[in-house]
Amino acid sequence: MSTTARIRRFAGRGPALLLLLVAACGDGDEDADGSSIRFVDRAEEAGIAFRMTFLSGEQGEKFKINLYDHGSGVSAGDIDGDGDDDLYFLNQLGANALYRNNGDGTFTDVTAAAGPVALADRICTGAVFNDIDNDGDQDLFVASTRGGNALFRNDGKGVFVDITSEAGVTWVGHSQGATFFDAEGDGDLDLYLMNTGGWTTNRFNPRDRYYEGLPTLWELVASPIEHNVFFRNLGNGKFVDATKEVGLEGVGWGGDAAVFDYDEDGDLDVLVTCMFGPCPLYRNDGKGRFTDVRPTTLGRTSWGACGARAFDYDGDGRLDLFLSDMHSDMWIPPEYDPEKIEEYRKYEGFFGRLSGEPGYERWKEKQFLRNLGTPEKQVFFGNGLYRNLGGGKFEEVSDQAGVESFWPWGIGTADFDNDGYVDMFLASGMGFPYVYWRSYLLMNDGNGKFTDRSRTAGIDPPPGGIAIGTIAGRDSVHSSRSVAVLDVDADGRLDLAVNNFNSRPNLFINQGPQRNYVAFRLEGTRSNRDAIGAVVRVSLGDRVLVRMVQAAGGYLTQPSKTVHFGLGGATSVDRCEIRWPTGKVQVLDAPKVNQVHVIREPAE
Repeated sequence: MSTTARIRRFAGRGPALLLLLVAACGDGDEDADGSSIRFVDRAEEAGIAFRMTFLSGEQGEKFKINLYDHGSGVSAGDIDGDGDDDLYFLNQLGANALYRNNGDGTFTDVTAAAGPVALADRICTGAVFNDIDNDGDQDLFVASTRGGNALFRNDGKGVFVDITSEAGVTWVGHSQGATFFDAEGDGDLDLYLMNTGGWTTNRFNPRDRYYEGLPTLWELVASPIEHNVFFRNLGNGKFVDATKEVGLEGVGWGGDAAVFDYDEDGDLDVLVTCMFGPCPLYRNDGKGRFTDVRPTTLGRTSWGACGARAFDYDGDGRLDLFLSDMHSDMWIPPEYDPEKIEEYRKYEGFFGRLSGEPGYERWKEKQFLRNLGTPEKQVFFGNGLYRNLGGGKFEEVSDQAGVESFWPWGIGTADFDNDGYVDMFLASGMGFPYVYWRSYLLMNDGNGKFTDRSRTAGIDPPPGGIAIGTIAGRDSVHSSRSVAVLDVDADGRLDLAVNNFNSRPNLFINQGPQRNYVAFRLEGTRSNRDAIGAVVRVSLGDRVLVRMVQAAGGYLTQPSKTVHFGLGGATSVDRCEIRWPTGKVQVLDAPKVNQVHVIREPAE
């Protein structure tokens, strides 16, 4: 029996027994040297009183399988320019909440004073902070489900003005996430919006202000697709829809994008997750025109991907790619015995373990995939980790690296223990009417493999317990959807803001080992002001660590734009090399450790 199954079995017998069980079932989560990563939830003490509230007509007693169960996101951005990342939590039923970081580990709710960012009249999904006009402050874009997306300009003091219509980005549809990046290298950030399909009906709920969703998976996947939208930034406060011109319509059911220069030719390429089929990888021709090269570059991809992140997991100086595949785990019925779940196994089809049980009919699965237009030889069912081999080629290594998981949504990547290797947090679980499933803390061992330490690091069982209430006489269990990585208290250890489903968020403060680090906050001049797309390399003897300044990504989330390097046992940095989005390379000799360096792009 798995440890997770044992925790669920004993969850109702009191906290003392549960804690004793968790302590006894550590599954070897300790570091080899005896140190251990630790997180403590400080959301309440930090002043974060937000609660994400679901739609009771969709996920409560009348649970439907549709995209309302995907929840809402969380984004980090410095709205007032004080050097501290603030937090924006999104909601389904009720207002979003914007919290200003006070710089001492606490936050103040500034939603009411920040302009019309509460958006309590619509279902909000993902949001992204970026400087769209290069004036030095963080503007805000918010995506929604049929409520209308919104673009806000920051007045420089953390007060936002709605400019959606005048900027030309009005869009009403089934949007999930969005990201900004400079597609053609003109110094202005373009907007890329991920849309899904027409999975709601025209029955409007006037009380809760939403369109009712389709009730079953079969009806959901038969919905007409909605293409993604690329809005080109004209540099004068206006955007124009250039989707077809640039080739970024996508294949429908888009959830997230990883924007990175996969082939290192100097321009930004785009991987778009597809929730029901192969994920296209669009290569930029250097002029802002894109072609899908997925078949020859990645090969097969995750069938049900939600999140994507580009990061260097193996420390070879090249950016790799991770996909979180949540939909491949939707085969499990609510009443299914959790002890039968093999969380680290990739199944051969969408119906998972059910394919080996009495009554399974293979033709139904084939018909299901055929209706979706999914060529089975182009997908697999589970998370994907693609090791960048150089020369524009990748190798899929998720099983060898130990990153398969169950019910994963959002991805947070960072060097949580500052040992020089990037780790992952996977926000996971479904909630009512399903069984509890934990989020994963996948710590990188430095040898190309990851170990889940969620059970000894303060992540699992979740603070406050597994049960978050009751619905129809049954426990409603804790589950998470999105995660933003940031350094809340500026101590050089990266923390986690997690937006949970129909519950209060977690603010996991990192209390792991104090090791040396160095961090950089970049300001573009000829490049876009946020330096999105800049690549930073830090040399430590014969090792070269690489990070990239990214906008949103990881699923319904945006992490801090400060690039952070854990240094392990190193006490100094030999040099830092910054490749700005313009292509200019800047070298810093021996930057001081244990501080954040603010670096401005040279004008010449």
